[in-house]
Amino acid sequence: YDQTKAALSKIHGALGDAGASLRDVVCIRAYVTNIEDWPEMARAYSEAFSKIRPALTVVEVSRLFRPKMLIEIEVEAVVEEQKDDVFI
Repeated sequence: YDQTKAALSKIHGALGDAGASLRDVVCIRAYVTNIEDWPEMARAYSEAFSKIRPALTVVEVSRLFRPKMLIEIEVEAVVEEQKDDVFI
């Protein structure tokens, strides 16, 4: 739960730096080292995405880059770019 919350917080910050927000996320891929941890990951996910439900894929992997990491998350967000008061 804690690692999922921390990862989503970093994602939130990175999206903000890019002019986006969690509302713009359309797809999430989560890589976990123990699929049995799903309920705790889902709790953190539901807190972050309570109003929207982007597509979510969870994949169990044998390990991640750092031994203490239990989860890695990647997201895709879609943001409309505004140019001269016209959305493109």
